[in-house]
Amino acid sequence: MQINVTDSEIDEQVHKLRAGDQRAIAKLMTYAEMNLFLASQVIKKLYKYTGNAYIIGITGAPGVGKSSLVNQMAAFYISEGHRVGIIAVDPTSPFSGGAILGDRIRMKKSFSLKDVFIRSMANRGQMGGLARATRDMIKILDAAGYEIILVETVGVGQDEIDIFKAAHTCVVIVVPGMGDEIQAIKAGIMEITDVFVVNKMDLSGVDRTIMDLETTLQLTHNSKPKKPITPAQGLFVKVNNWKPPIIKTNAITGENIPKFIQNIQTHQDFLKKNDLLPIKKLAACKNEIMDIMKFQLYKKVEDYVFKNTDVNDLIEGIIEGDIDPYSISEDILAKFVKEARILDK
Repeated sequence: MQINVTDSEIDEQVHKLRAGDQRAIAKLMTYAEMNLFLASQVIKKLYKYTGNAYIIGITGAPGVGKSSLVNQMAAFYISEGHRVGIIAVDPTSPFSGGAILGDRIRMKKSFSLKDVFIRSMANRGQMGGLARATRDMIKILDAAGYEIILVETVGVGQDEIDIFKAAHTCVVIVVPGMGDEIQAIKAGIMEITDVFVVNKMDLSGVDRTIMDLETTLQLTHNSKPKKPITPAQGLFVKVNNWKPPIIKTNAITGENIPKFIQNIQTHQDFLKKNDLLPIKKLAACKNEIMDIMKFQLYKKVEDYVFKNTDVNDLIEGIIEGDIDPYSISEDILAKFVKEARILDK
């Protein structure tokens, strides 16, 4: 679906957003989710108002209690006088492209809370646990004055790493009896986690889960080189001398939630004390720029491949067995670059 939006209409919605109009927030998010052009227009208008929110990513396998924990976190932060934005990313059907967006149901308690804005969105089949527009939605909430932004990812076990690039503090939730601690080890989730939560602490096996995580964390932590973090490290920044704490919680009853929040605050204080927030922001910006450029380039190449009849003639060679896919890809890319240069002139 395409939406025709004028420049003045975006200006009007940004003005309303700054005045606290939640409908304007929702409308700007819809623009950002529709297509990259509208997203760029929105972010260009409000980017100067961003950079004040603290972003917390929450991920984990389905059924570990992510939404329940986010409910408790939102209630706690609101009780402390903060405004809280929640972005819940759900998986997309590979057939219909739709999503259940069930977090609106699971988080219904938060709808009655003051100063909370909840947005559910589909990941549109994008790997990494986040949708393309998620970072734009974070910026919209940031510009709207939400001080704490909670981002709940798809959480399918092996592809949540994008939240590590976008969040200041990344929380990974596991529960006893589901094999999540082993999954975390296998998937390398240890490398993206700032705080571990063992939820459903009333279940048997919680102490064993904590012990397994602590053992693996000890091995991982001891094997890391203790080197200074610098922007020259590139697109990924991992704080080598931060050892993720492990906290057990009950997201239904709220048990240990204040202690869990304190662990997040301790990590935030650590980042500030060691001047790591600017470095993490630089790495996040590099990742975002790369993602935008990859998406733009992908769309251009996709249009070129599917709309160019010469490409069809090349592809027919595969069917006949006269040429292989790699050679054709090289030929198509060479033709695309050549034509792009001609158009630029």
